[in-house]
Amino acid sequence: MSRKHRAEVRDVLLDAKYQDALVTRFVNCLMYAGNKSVAERIFYGALNLAESKLSEDGFKLFKKAINNVRPAIEVKSRRIGGATYQVPVEVRPQRRQSLAIRWIRDAARTRGGKSMLEKLADEIIDASANKGGAVKKKEDVYKMAEANKAFAHLKW
Repeated sequence: MSRKHRAEVRDVLLDAKYQDALVTRFVNCLMYAGNKSVAERIFYGALNLAESKLSEDGFKLFKKAINNVRPAIEVKSRRIGGATYQVPVEVRPQRRQSLAIRWIRDAARTRGGKSMLEKLADEIIDASANKGGAVKKKEDVYKMAEANKAFAHLKW
């Protein structure tokens, strides 16, 4: 991290199909070894598969899944007098979105068996229904923050 100035936030281009920056961010996060076309094919295929399974709009399901996984608080380590405390802090909006994207991607990758397209579709369906691995991750973070609420006065 540079000491001279803050890193500038780059604007991402809108994706071709839905004209949305969130989709572009998700595809960029999903991308592996620079294969963006493969990541796009997986993402759009997953939305189509989710759409066909639930007969709802896939893009709306994706938005709902992101909103359900988006965390409001998290814990950060704070070292005071030789002891390390887990201090609950609010999450900035940009980080909320990044965490939600990452958690959905990781939960889809850790699912067993099928192709990534099917795993991502299932994870989006589960997250939009408030269940699945990504929502469990959010609940674990909330439980940790609740358990360490006594250290909230140590915020910086």
